[in-house]
Amino acid sequence: MSHDPNCIFCKIVAGQIPSRKAYEDEELLAFHDIAPWAPQHVLVIPKEHIESLYDTTPEKHQAMLGRMLALAPVLMKQLGVTGGFRVMVNNGPDGRQEVPHLHLHAMGGPRPWAKG
Repeated sequence: MSHDPNCIFCKIVAGQIPSRKAYEDEELLAFHDIAPWAPQHVLVIPKEHIESLYDTTPEKHQAMLGRMLALAPVLMKQLGVTGGFRVMVNNGPDGRQEVPHLHLHAMGGPRPWAKG
């Protein structure tokens, strides 16, 4: 499994930077966003360093990507979100990806999309 020693999310996976975990298994980590856009805002990341969706292939990553997406409603339900939620993946600089490590935002609660 590859890691980038300069990547903030890889440092969170390694336990070098603390996070408020919402879920963890051998392949994925979910944690609460430190600058939430909604009452419940969780990031779901692969533990392996994958920079963006551009760096995935169906042959190698399809199951992991499906697991990331399938985890979003589970987490939102566990966090008490009942009125709906938003799932977003920013990809590359033009897609407003701020951290170069693949991640999915799951945001729920009253009007989480109000910021954009």
